[in-house]
Amino acid sequence: MPRLRNANPSTSRNSPLDRVRTRSRSSVGPISGGQNAAADPSRINRRKTRGSGSGEELRRLSRREESLLARVLEKEIDYINADLFHEANAETEIFGLDDVERPDVTWYRPLMEDLIPARGRVDPPKAGKSIVLSGKQERILFLKFNYARFRMRAVQIEVGARRPDLAEARTILRWHAIAASFREQIAETNLALVLAMAKRVRIMDGEFADVVSEGNMALMRSVDKFDCERGFKFSTYACRAILKAFSRHGMKSTRHRQRFVTDFDPAFERSDHLETRRAEYVADSAAEVRHLMDTNEAELTLVEQTVIGHRFGVGVDEASNTLTLEQVGQIIGVTKERVRQIQNKALAKLRTTIEELNPAEARIPSTKN
Repeated sequence: MPRLRNANPSTSRNSPLDRVRTRSRSSVGPISGGQNAAADPSRINRRKTRGSGSGEELRRLSRREESLLARVLEKEIDYINADLFHEANAETEIFGLDDVERPDVTWYRPLMEDLIPARGRVDPPKAGKSIVLSGKQERILFLKFNYARFRMRAVQIEVGARRPDLAEARTILRWHAIAASFREQIAETNLALVLAMAKRVRIMDGEFADVVSEGNMALMRSVDKFDCERGFKFSTYACRAILKAFSRHGMKSTRHRQRFVTDFDPAFERSDHLETRRAEYVADSAAEVRHLMDTNEAELTLVEQTVIGHRFGVGVDEASNTLTLEQVGQIIGVTKERVRQIQNKALAKLRTTIEELNPAEARIPSTKN
C-alpha cells in the first residue's frame, strides 16, 4: 500500500523547499508594520542606497567638483553666527532682503599697472568707480555670506566622518558657491581701502606690489571674521586689520634687509678677473725666469742653477718632475737644510735682477718649502 503524503501543514514546512523559502524570507527581514520587506520596494531601495556606499553616487560629480568638495570638508567650516539663522524662515527672510549692487572693478587692474612702476604716487580712483555701502547694505551682504557658511557647516556636522551622499555633496557645493560669490562682492567693494591705507605707510622702492598684496590678504581675512551684528562699519574693522598687516610686512622686510644687505644681482657676482690676471702674470713670470736662467743674467753659480732647475723645473730637463729638497741634496751631496739655503740665495738673486730690469712688475711670490 503506498504511503500517503502528510497533509499536516506543520510537517510540510519541514521540506527542503520550505526551508529555502524560510531562509529567503528571513534574509529580507520584516519592517515596521509587520509587512514583509518585499512588499515595500521604496524601503528596499533606500536600504540599498545606504548599503551600497556613497562612493558610487559621488562619481556623478565632476573631478573639479570632487576636488572642491574635498577641500571644503578637509577642515571645519567657520562662520559668524547670528540669531536670525536659527529661525524657521531664516532663508526666506535673509535672501528676501534687497539685493546690493555689485561694484565695477574694471578700474583696478589699469590702476595697479600704473601704481607699481610709480611706487604709489598716482591719484586714487576717481569718484563713481567704487561703491560706498551703507551700514544696512553691509549687513545684508554679511548675513547672506555667513548664512551660506552656516548651512554648509550644518551639512558638515550631519555628514561627520563619513563621505557625503550625492544630495549632501550638491548642497555643500551650492552653498559654497553662494558664499564665495558674496565674499568676492564684499572684497571687490572695499578694494579701494587697501590702496588708501597703502598711501599712509612708508613704502621702500620696489615693495609697493608686496604691500598691496599683503593688504588684499588682510582684507579677505577681515571679510571672514567681521561680525555685522555688533553695529560697526566694515571699513573701520578692515582698515585696522590692513594697517596691522602693513606693520607686520614692514618688520619682516626690515629683518630681511638686515640679513641680506643686497639682493641677488648678477652684476655683483664674483668675477674671475683676478684669477685670470694672476694666471697671465704667472705665465709671464715663468717665461722671464726661464730667460734669466738661460742667459744667467742673475750670475748664479753652477750649484745654484742646479738647485733652481731641479726644484722648479727651469734651466735643466724641464720635462722631468720637480724634486724635493732631500732629493736635490742627494744629487749634489749636501743636506736638505743646505739645499734650502742655496735655493733662497738663488731666488734672492733672481728677484733683484728682475727688479732692476722691470721695477713696475717685479713680484715673485715667496715659495713654501
